[in-house]
Amino acid sequence: MGIMHGKRGLVTGVLHETSIATAITQSLLREGAECIYSHMPGEKMERRTRKIVEGFGVANPWLQPMDVGQDADIAACFERVGKDFGQIDFIVHSIAFADKDWLKLGKFAATPRAVFTNAMDISAFSYMAMANAALPVLKEGGSMIGLSYYGAEKAVPGYNVMGVAKAALEATNRYLAMELGRAKHVRCNLVSAGPIKTLSASAVGGFDAILDRIPQVAPLPRNIVAAEVADAAAFLLSDLSRGTTGQVLYVDSGYSIMGL
Repeated sequence: MGIMHGKRGLVTGVLHETSIATAITQSLLREGAECIYSHMPGEKMERRTRKIVEGFGVANPWLQPMDVGQDADIAACFERVGKDFGQIDFIVHSIAFADKDWLKLGKFAATPRAVFTNAMDISAFSYMAMANAALPVLKEGGSMIGLSYYGAEKAVPGYNVMGVAKAALEATNRYLAMELGRAKHVRCNLVSAGPIKTLSASAVGGFDAILDRIPQVAPLPRNIVAAEVADAAAFLLSDLSRGTTGQVLYVDSGYSIMGL
């Protein structure tokens, strides 16, 4: 019996085989969870998510379109969750966006206002907006997780506005942990993953140099893989982490502890 046996929750961000949310889905299913899924609106996006999930042996998966930039979409998603299931145990927020044209060396200061606000909206505010909409259907003692990166804490060349958005996400997580914990004993935590080759990561200028740097500096001299992030996520969503909230768990081969 797995650590997520008997638990059901919503997973966002299953967009591609290399997506971290895809790896999280695999870990959760292996540990006995029942996963339901949101996807970006449109038949193409639905087919993509459905194909990935059905590849894990899930027949007729529950799918709901949700653009987290639209309050009505977020509300509709959780209203349907409540109607179909009553309550759920967990939420995986694996959503971030910034215009790739501004994720390049030397282009941070000139970031347009619209690009900055959009990155903050999709990457940080959506975590709070989903928590607010989900609170009526999240069980007492439920759990939320999101995904961060070291660029929230330190300046990483090329990460630019996404680093600012991730810093906002980490602050948002702390405030949600305080409020939702006192209201409903809901836990909110983040996994700060080391660099992994995903479609979204490829948009960051100088990403290959970041990958090359980790094995040279990290205590564990290698880059991580998505399955390691996924297993950490499963732990944070399970009752094994029932005393942990408001935290950022680094899964980065220890790179973040190094001074030089």
